Amino acid sequence: MPTSVAPLDLLLVPTWLVPVEPAGVVLEGHALGLRDGLIAWLGPRERAPAALQVRELHDCLLCPGLINAHGHAAMSLFRGLADDLPLMTWLREHIWPAEGRWVDPGFVRDGTDLAIAEQLKGGITCFADMYFFPREACEQVEQSGIRAQVAVPLLDFPIPGAATADDALHQAIELFGELRHHPRITIALGPHAPYTVGDETLEKIRVIADQLDAPLHMHIHETASEVEQAVAEHGERPLARLARLGLLGPSLQAVHMTQISDEDLALLVESNTSVIHCPESNLKLASGFCPVERLWQAGVNVAIGTDGAASNNDLDLLGETRTAALLAKAVAGSASALDAHRALRMATLNGARALGLDAQIGSLELGKAADLVAFDLSGLAQQPVHDPVSQLIYATSRDCAQHVWVAGEQLLEERRLTRMDEAALTAMARAWGARIAGKE
Repeated sequence: MPTSVAPLDLLLVPTWLVPVEPAGVVLEGHALGLRDGLIAWLGPRERAPAALQVRELHDCLLCPGLINAHGHAAMSLFRGLADDLPLMTWLREHIWPAEGRWVDPGFVRDGTDLAIAEQLKGGITCFADMYFFPREACEQVEQSGIRAQVAVPLLDFPIPGAATADDALHQAIELFGELRHHPRITIALGPHAPYTVGDETLEKIRVIADQLDAPLHMHIHETASEVEQAVAEHGERPLARLARLGLLGPSLQAVHMTQISDEDLALLVESNTSVIHCPESNLKLASGFCPVERLWQAGVNVAIGTDGAASNNDLDLLGETRTAALLAKAVAGSASALDAHRALRMATLNGARALGLDAQIGSLELGKAADLVAFDLSGLAQQPVHDPVSQLIYATSRDCAQHVWVAGEQLLEERRLTRMDEAALTAMARAWGARIAGKE
């Protein structure tokens, strides 16, 4: 007797379906089926199997959920605190003192919740976080239903929650073991930057990362002065130093990389290291320009991140992707650089690949997790729709994210958060703002 196939849990029928893989494809008249949190069917609508629920998504573009490959979630509570300053002035005179004064487990829980809500409302289904008290961040990720890579920050001086780098490493090992099999949370090691972590600590990090098979997340070549100072003091560029210490490779996520020489590019290509591009933070802090098109043409995997809301000042990955596409053209001197389809790939599958999650998320393929976003393109500003992907990247705001699913669970429905209380989050953020400003 033939075995009957269980009906799909949900069949989504959008006007446009953009799987990202294969590249450059836009499907019309197609549907996507979910079962047990996974993508179980994709094909022409008229051939769709039975489903317990069918959802018509008129005038919507359905694509993989956006992946924010770098940020500092809890820093959302420092949004706008010290604007229009260069990086090191911003850090040393404003952000680091504020962190020393305010950052504790409660701050991280509240700030992470605020960031998660903002990201879900913008179509982000997975984010990479790097901030203090990572255990608390993981707890908020667990409660919210979103997906995340949480990097444990490692520096050679005391930080909130860790008196020494060894203390932070111990916490990372413990957290990694506890969450090794979590379906939505990945733990990474987060050496802050070459100028805050010495060789001895980096060597320990490399050994532990190899033993755990853990990702590495690190700010590298963020500014020209960082590179110049490293050469003056140590006689080598930071990326060359990391190569000498054995840290380059597919598990390394090199954040910013605004300064790339021919030798740097060769190291990135040979090691298969991913680059995380944060254009708006780089622009706002005048840090420099990551040569995205040059990296892409050389075969380097380039993902995209917002950085923290304290330096951006938002967690709008769709807007970030638009900025990346426009900036890439100016930097490369070519209007064909980073076209809309590749920009969307950078914000989805490339991000998944950088985080080591491309077997699970980043494209609409059978067997992958149902991490999805439906963008409404029915608005006046999107008309007429000649190419829906171009309209998404160049003419659509994050407010057009209508529905979001993570592992098949709907976390945003008709612009409404299903697990989180937006009014309560807004009140909480305002209370923190008053406290930090000394008005409470």
